[in-house]
Amino acid sequence: MLMAHPAVLADLVQQYETLYALHAENGGPEAQQRLDDIVYTLCTATGTRDIDAALIAARHQLPGARAEDDSVLAPDA
Repeated sequence: MLMAHPAVLADLVQQYETLYALHAENGGPEAQQRLDDIVYTLCTATGTRDIDAALIAARHQLPGARAEDDSVLAPDA
């Protein structure tokens, strides 16, 4: 499987988080389309099918990620 460069993943995660914080999903068609494009690209780059899994996978590929990172566990685990 091809792996996206960590700088690309970091940029995609940052763009997603910014658009999500600005509630782009409730914005105009251009904002919604940009958010959809980022979600699609993140999923493609990480080999996942949903944004939650894509964000986890991307974060694990970024520099400084720890092998024992428990971000994949449920909050109450």
